[in-house]
Amino acid sequence: MPAVAAALGRAFADDPVAAYIFPDASHREERLSRFFCVQLLHNYLPRGEVYTVSGGVAAALWMPPAPLAPRTRDVLAHLRLVPLLSGRFLATRRLSMLLAARHPSGRHYYLGTIGTDPARQRRGVGSALLAPVLERCDADRLPAYLECSKRENVEFYGRHGFVVTGEVAAPGGGPPLWLMWREPATG
Repeated sequence: MPAVAAALGRAFADDPVAAYIFPDASHREERLSRFFCVQLLHNYLPRGEVYTVSGGVAAALWMPPAPLAPRTRDVLAHLRLVPLLSGRFLATRRLSMLLAARHPSGRHYYLGTIGTDPARQRRGVGSALLAPVLERCDADRLPAYLECSKRENVEFYGRHGFVVTGEVAAPGGGPPLWLMWREPATG
């Protein structure tokens, strides 16, 4: 798990939304790694699905259509993230609320995070990590949803059948996020 969290920290170090939430570039990667540790331990491992590759250099974190309710200890563990936000707690909370308000209500798989260590990007690792759940979506006739935080990744998701359905701007002039939906493939 530490290797996966560190790889995700490196993968998101240049992400516009990560920079909005963690504005201090000198500590961003380390804070992102700690953030992803909490997400893995207290959100995705107990309630979702985590896909990774050998060496933990990339991961995809999914929530299934009907995830278990979070345990009290997992909710409380998220309080450890507050000091990492360096004064961005309220803006981050408002952004989370904006995204929650736009989150689809029907049954679907939700891709919360996918990232590959920058040294391993553009080699098909991300596509390989998407494949198991997207194949299940197609087989079970279920859609998938994600929020894309980097404009250049919209095309990547488009190649996997996702289409932009909306856009949300982070509060206070922050960066945009693209809301993306994928219907199950037919055939």
